[in-house]
Amino acid sequence: MPIFNNIFSFLHSGRLNEIKHFKSNPGEVQQEQFEKLIAKAKHTQIGKEFEFSSINSPEIFKERVPVSDYDDIMPKIIRLRQGEKNLLWPGEIKWFAKSSGTTSTRSKFIPISKEALENCHYQGGRDTLVIYNHLLPNNKLFSGKTLTLGGSNQINSFSNDSFYGDLSAILIDNLPFWTSFVRTPGREVALMEEWEEKLKLITEIAVKENVTAFAGVPSWFLVLIKNVLDYTGKKCLTEIWPNLELFIHGGVSFTPYKTQYADLIPSSKMNYMETYNASEGFFAMQDDLSDQGMLLMLDYGVFYEFMPLSESGKKHPKTYTIEEVEVDEDYAMIISTNGGLWRYLIGDTVRFASKFPHKIVISGRTKHFINAFGEEVMIENAENALDKACEETGAKIKEYTAAPVYMGSDAKGAHEWLIEFEKEPKSKEHFINTLDSTLREVNSDYDAKRYKDLTLILPTLVTARKNLFFDWLKKNNKLGGQHKVPRLSNDRKFIDDIINMNR
Repeated sequence: MPIFNNIFSFLHSGRLNEIKHFKSNPGEVQQEQFEKLIAKAKHTQIGKEFEFSSINSPEIFKERVPVSDYDDIMPKIIRLRQGEKNLLWPGEIKWFAKSSGTTSTRSKFIPISKEALENCHYQGGRDTLVIYNHLLPNNKLFSGKTLTLGGSNQINSFSNDSFYGDLSAILIDNLPFWTSFVRTPGREVALMEEWEEKLKLITEIAVKENVTAFAGVPSWFLVLIKNVLDYTGKKCLTEIWPNLELFIHGGVSFTPYKTQYADLIPSSKMNYMETYNASEGFFAMQDDLSDQGMLLMLDYGVFYEFMPLSESGKKHPKTYTIEEVEVDEDYAMIISTNGGLWRYLIGDTVRFASKFPHKIVISGRTKHFINAFGEEVMIENAENALDKACEETGAKIKEYTAAPVYMGSDAKGAHEWLIEFEKEPKSKEHFINTLDSTLREVNSDYDAKRYKDLTLILPTLVTARKNLFFDWLKKNNKLGGQHKVPRLSNDRKFIDDIINMNR
């Protein structure tokens, strides 16, 4: 074990014990987090509005505080950005994570308190390294630098004392100075707003470094990787960074990209570690590199509730605490945080792969699905089906989106898939048939609607031209490491707009 790894392991041995504790005692730890949040915020405006001082159990909390989404809290966010204090969380909120998302063209501004920054987001980053070092004590991660690909930040137009930017930019801007010795590029380049110029500079800088790890979104890192290979004339990344061993990824599913990364980084020592880090908080990470489930981190100042999807849209939906959830059920995740979010519907759906420890997989988005005909196709279904179709036909996918084709007077419904291939399938007919048959296997609702073509007929495939999705993101000012293409939509708003550019 390298000497630095020994020191790092010694310094963080206590943290491993804390993680072990919440794995075995999830209810107890979540109750502690709940009590701390309520006590901390009882003198804020929202604490007075809902009388936090008399809330002594999650049951009373659920009865008194309604579930909310961004539209519900937006008026308060505006007040926070204008400098109002003690509104959702004690003190003043100086930072706001700008999240454009994929379900809305309007930007969201998520408050980031000092506690959320340090005890949630940064703690998640530290724990990622603690767990990786524990899993692979002989790693050489600290012998080089981590290449990061994030967003940019700028002064909030509402107040010169408050700032906003992509979450990654906020994290970079607030990091201690010594981190510049273990990450690349430097702060000035990392926070550049002009994406294409930043990509060029990152490439020129990074090829001169001993890069041992990546951290970012898989789809956008592929853009950077292709740029690096074009710049150097090399065929794979091991020729440029022979000591590369880890990709800490999140933001989108890794499934559509795993074969491309295997080709671009043909190394048996390469590891991939998924994290669940959103603007609203750092929630989960893999603690077993051979297991797709992510360990839900229960002591970051976040109190979790889980809402069955059947409760969606109800004024007083039923929700479950960590002790009440079941394995293999889809839940919408609701959070109360040390950033001042209270019973906030984050928009992601999760499924528990195990309990004790509680591990989750992200199964989709509350607004990202296709259910135009009662088929209830979630992102996880789509990813599994696409993975199988690629495996069967030798295809590699760069980007995709899908939406319903509505029934007409003389036509049945269908799904339309717009896919930009890195490598086209040997047979597009076989690809779409495999996609369809796999969806029928993994989703009984879809299978029922496809039965004898009574409601849905075979999906259709539209092949996107090269860089179509990149050009669409650019047109909509969504270039950057944290913006995402909408995968599934229940209407044709996105797909029609993108197809119109497919020339």
